[in-house]
Amino acid sequence: MDALVERMQRAHGLDLGVYDLGHLGKTVEKQRLAKGCATLTAYLELLTDRGEAEGLVASLANHHSELFREPLLFAQLEQRILPALATTKGVSNPSELRVWSAGCAAGQEAYSLAILLLELSQGRDAPVPFRIFATDLSTEQLALAKAGTYAESALRNVRLGHLERWFTRRGATFEAVPELRERVSFSRHDLLDADSECPKESICGQFDLVLCCNVLFYYRPDSQRVILDKLGKCLVTGGVLATGQAERNTVSAFGLQAMAVPSTLFRKVR
Repeated sequence: MDALVERMQRAHGLDLGVYDLGHLGKTVEKQRLAKGCATLTAYLELLTDRGEAEGLVASLANHHSELFREPLLFAQLEQRILPALATTKGVSNPSELRVWSAGCAAGQEAYSLAILLLELSQGRDAPVPFRIFATDLSTEQLALAKAGTYAESALRNVRLGHLERWFTRRGATFEAVPELRERVSFSRHDLLDADSECPKESICGQFDLVLCCNVLFYYRPDSQRVILDKLGKCLVTGGVLATGQAERNTVSAFGLQAMAVPSTLFRKVR
């Protein structure tokens, strides 16, 4: 893998050294076979082409997702976290509730959050002002996210009431209604960009809630630490970070306190 990492950096300025070596090796082997290369050396030669190199980088990201993919997490958000955060916003405090979906893939997570916040807002005496920023490294995934159209398989965890209220059937697919789509701002953002901590569109970060689920474990430990440090800095004190189940053990060293065991929710306490 060292030769591959060096070649990608030298030829294209693409840093594959940030990824977990096991994940990198499996992805390279899968791509080598898909391209019909008999040896790793032959595949390395293929990667001299910029398009092929970018294709490998794109394949390193797992874009599989569903709406309400983690039922337990979204139940906690719906019943505890979002109502608690919403009490700090509104008439007495006109500032918006700010949410960041980091590594949003095709928008499934972001739209799930938007559904919960819209319904929470509709159930209160005063609307809850909120804004959701959703970012990904893949421009292809972001285009899909903005379209908001999903196969039925991506909606298997969506309640019937939510499906009927927030989606329109288009043949074999379902399209998020405009009211839902307009509540999410999608943009490209590299979590390891040395020049920025938060999405540029958010201006200042200052998020009340950040979701970074099933993203960290694709990176090497040192890269995980860089990302977590950035996420922590983007949270307001008292803000909440949500991760995937496989990632929760890496979080506590960043001024973030587990809210429950074995929850994947962490609160910024300093």
